[in-house]
Amino acid sequence: MYIVERQAIFELFSSCGNMNPEVTIIALNWNGWQDTLECLASLYHIDYDNYRVILVDNASTDDSLARIEAYCMKELNLASYIAEDLTRNKLIKVVHYAKGDAGSRIDRSGAVAQKANHALTVIQNDYNYGFAEGNNIGVAYALNAFDPDYVLLLNNDTVVDQHFLSALVDTAENDEYVGLIQPKMLRYADATIDNTGNVCDRLAYCEARGLGELDAGQYDHERTDEFFYATGSCVLIRRSVLSAFSGECFDPHLFAYYEDVDLSWMARLLGFKIGYSPDSVCYHKGSATFGNCSPFIAYLSDRNRLRVLIKNYALISLFFALPLTIVLKSAALIADCVISVDLHYIASFVKALGWNTLQLRNTLALRRRLQSKRKVSDNDIVKHMIPFSLNPRVELLKLKRRQRV
Repeated sequence: MYIVERQAIFELFSSCGNMNPEVTIIALNWNGWQDTLECLASLYHIDYDNYRVILVDNASTDDSLARIEAYCMKELNLASYIAEDLTRNKLIKVVHYAKGDAGSRIDRSGAVAQKANHALTVIQNDYNYGFAEGNNIGVAYALNAFDPDYVLLLNNDTVVDQHFLSALVDTAENDEYVGLIQPKMLRYADATIDNTGNVCDRLAYCEARGLGELDAGQYDHERTDEFFYATGSCVLIRRSVLSAFSGECFDPHLFAYYEDVDLSWMARLLGFKIGYSPDSVCYHKGSATFGNCSPFIAYLSDRNRLRVLIKNYALISLFFALPLTIVLKSAALIADCVISVDLHYIASFVKALGWNTLQLRNTLALRRRLQSKRKVSDNDIVKHMIPFSLNPRVELLKLKRRQRV
């Protein structure tokens, strides 16, 4: 009833041309001020007017905050070949919070002033909390201080099209059951496809749909089907999804990698759809933080994938999926070791198994909480997954990338 009433009110005001749903955009920075500045510059040139921007800095050591403030005060220029003119029309006020203050110094009147002035809210963390918890900190502040209709998570190594947010919001407002929506992600370097939604097999091996293809509109008709999860690089999240998770966006134990798989899977379990808006365009530089492949990335990916499986599958499905993925991964690593004579990746997987063993009690607690809210069966969930395993192809691609390094 509440959703229907709010939708009716929105349509009434929209027809008068004086109301848009409120969006809070959250970008995360860690030692990447050059990318962050280009991202912010593009954000302050979008055609959607009802939004705020929060920048969460994960304890950068490269003078990021000073350079970002200098840019906002028009003391630092920036060039971009994606956007012809990123000159600021006016100064951007910067409002600083330390991590602890972000939760305790919420001032509603100050929040209104920040909106009126299009201020940039900066939350400075005292530690690198990773992608998952870093975004959680920004989301918690956004929900308490701004109370938006939507939260948009945006990688700092992206540049957005002028109309990207308008198109995302239009997609969301057209279907109240779509909980997460991502844009068309194109590569920053050559405008080929980065992803148009991500596919996933039943063991949670994933790959980007359309990766490396020329964009000829071949995926523009698929709005909520033919893919499993929305990329965390740029995703619009409905407030009701975050409310269902008690205001927490990502599992903080995931740090980085697979947090977006987990979020979409949990949203699907609660009955939400995952949407794709081809009219919204975002350019992504990709892998700017961690690079292409390393034992550390392999460790994070393997440990997080196992945790996601344990949390989200029903018990009968997990009984088959968990042993199978361990066996297949072990076989792939043994073959990899024979070919490349490199034990680092076997060690990474063993470490991932050990981490999940140590975290099992915590994982099971989160699993019980999630499963108690489940509205959709695994049979309905796996309809959106690829029935065959991506494991051989994914492992082969990883091996080829490592051989090129």
